[in-house]
Amino acid sequence: MSGWIRRFGAWPAWCFMALFFVLPLASLVPEAMTDGGSAFARLWSNPLLGRAVLNTLVLGLTAGAVSGLVGTVIAIELGRQPLQRRRWMMTLLGLPLAFSGLVIAYGFILAFGRSGFVTQLLVALGLDGAAVGSWIYGTVGLGCAYAYYLVPRVALSLYPVFANLDLRPMLAARTLGATRWRAFRDTVVAEVAPSVVSNACLVAAIAMGTYGTALALVGTQLNILPLMLFAQVSDGGSDLSVASALSLLLMALCVIVMGLGDAIARQREQHAAGSH
Repeated sequence: MSGWIRRFGAWPAWCFMALFFVLPLASLVPEAMTDGGSAFARLWSNPLLGRAVLNTLVLGLTAGAVSGLVGTVIAIELGRQPLQRRRWMMTLLGLPLAFSGLVIAYGFILAFGRSGFVTQLLVALGLDGAAVGSWIYGTVGLGCAYAYYLVPRVALSLYPVFANLDLRPMLAARTLGATRWRAFRDTVVAEVAPSVVSNACLVAAIAMGTYGTALALVGTQLNILPLMLFAQVSDGGSDLSVASALSLLLMALCVIVMGLGDAIARQREQHAAGSH
């Protein structure tokens, strides 16, 4: 029985991946290539495409960088806490991961929207309600909504890195005469930076492909690729070939960003193996 499991136990998982992951993505290619690939020509001729690509990259990379930075700080603090306190802190961090993007967007609107309770408190202090209640519906507000569930993802992923971090190389460098910053940079930063960058790239790709939160917060006011794709596949859209081409473009951008993080982490592993 154990031999059968070792030989064939992974096949159900591979079949599941092929059926519900590989097959749907692969079906985009023949649809996009209908009529000799003219869908790509129609997509490139769209005057909104260039700005949509730029906005998607800026939003995703900014959300990834901010989430990576804040999540790293939280992960460091988690690694320093005693076991009991760490458990309830991790439980609180995991709560945003259980909410859908629509729920998060609705919560932000209730808190920071034009009629939100935070906005009303600021209006009572004499601020302009139209000014303080409109930022949530733009790029900044969307980035903050993304960070709400991306920061916990980064923190929980990086927590083991800092909890198991070996500080003896840094102490040895200090003993050999290195300055505090040089020892920290050459040991601790060099050790954790690939993991931090890899996680930041992962959440950046997630932010680039998310549409539920963006749709609820900004609607069609912000020109980004996920909302362009939603417009193509919604009831008002009819060009499925262009939608498939747009899906491939968005997928390629996300793969490039994630591949960048994976390449940095792999380079660090090869460098560490070579030094040993």
